[in-house]
Amino acid sequence: MEQNKKIVFENGREFRGFGFGADIETVQEVVFNTSMVGYQEIMSDPSYCNQIVNMTYPLIGNYGLADEDYETKTPKIGGFIVREYNDTPSNFRYTKTLSQELEENGIPGIAGVDTRLITRMIRNEGSMRAIITDINVSAEEAQERMSAVSIPHDQVSKVSCKKIWYSRTPNFKYNVVAVDCGIKHNIIRKLNRCGCNVVIVPYDTTSEKIMSLRPDGVFLSNGPGDPEDVTPVIEMVKQIQGRVPIFGICLGHQMIALANGGRTYKMKFGHRGGNHPVKNLLTDKVEITSQNHSYAVEPESLKGSGLEVTHINLLDNTVEGMRRPSDLLFSVQYHPESAPGPQDSGYLFDIFVDNMKQFMAKRGAENA
Repeated sequence: MEQNKKIVFENGREFRGFGFGADIETVQEVVFNTSMVGYQEIMSDPSYCNQIVNMTYPLIGNYGLADEDYETKTPKIGGFIVREYNDTPSNFRYTKTLSQELEENGIPGIAGVDTRLITRMIRNEGSMRAIITDINVSAEEAQERMSAVSIPHDQVSKVSCKKIWYSRTPNFKYNVVAVDCGIKHNIIRKLNRCGCNVVIVPYDTTSEKIMSLRPDGVFLSNGPGDPEDVTPVIEMVKQIQGRVPIFGICLGHQMIALANGGRTYKMKFGHRGGNHPVKNLLTDKVEITSQNHSYAVEPESLKGSGLEVTHINLLDNTVEGMRRPSDLLFSVQYHPESAPGPQDSGYLFDIFVDNMKQFMAKRGAENA
């Protein structure tokens, strides 16, 4: 097979390979993910909006895609870079190949490149933009096309739902309002299994509307981009914290920090993979976690906020969890709904349920 595509980075490095998925040109930020499996969940994770993902595991596509495993209905990932792409899956559950799904959604992929070298380059120099284009486009023309594309700041509005929708469960005990900044379906499934009816609302839903839904708890979801761009959610958190239990993950965690006077910063290359060690400072135990984020909370900025750091990343000491028990408010940077270990992070949903129990008991006493 003749090489027909190439990817050109901002630093001038160029890699030639074979195209799969949509036959289009795209300019996006390139990040890397160290997971050995889960490319379907990665491809359909809304947090990868406007990002090309370089997979460190060398073989991608070999088990196809299954209808039950999507994290969102319409993938928004910017593209895929893989070492070896397999378009003939061997899996009794598969209904579609990765290339077919990418083509249907206008997402390009490139295979046959040195993904380990790309990973080392990003690790050493930081995340950077790149263009996937035709192999005949010159390096100079590729750089000009890249420079003409501005960095977007509206990723959350692209991936959030436009209208309220519901995910109900039999014999429910709690009503949860989930603010959709790019929520993954497995989070909703986890909440349903905990006995929660979930009302999923757009990211720009007002505090008045959320409280009118009479929630027993509010969940702030993961999502793409810079948390400082998502001002509607930050303002909403300021107005409802202390009035109802709140649980935030990933982008939700960062926005809780911003709502309380904290600051966030963009990391050199972020955390993306399924094996990040996180220490729970409350139990002294280490959890192996799944992560996907470019931004982190500045620890020093939390002084005087009333937020207590509960978890830290053992690789770089970044803030991985916070809480304010008096407000039944807590958050984590990682993804407890997709933890590699069977029990490692599931307890966080139990904490949310316990907080809602406390809240409902207090509300019942006040109304008695």
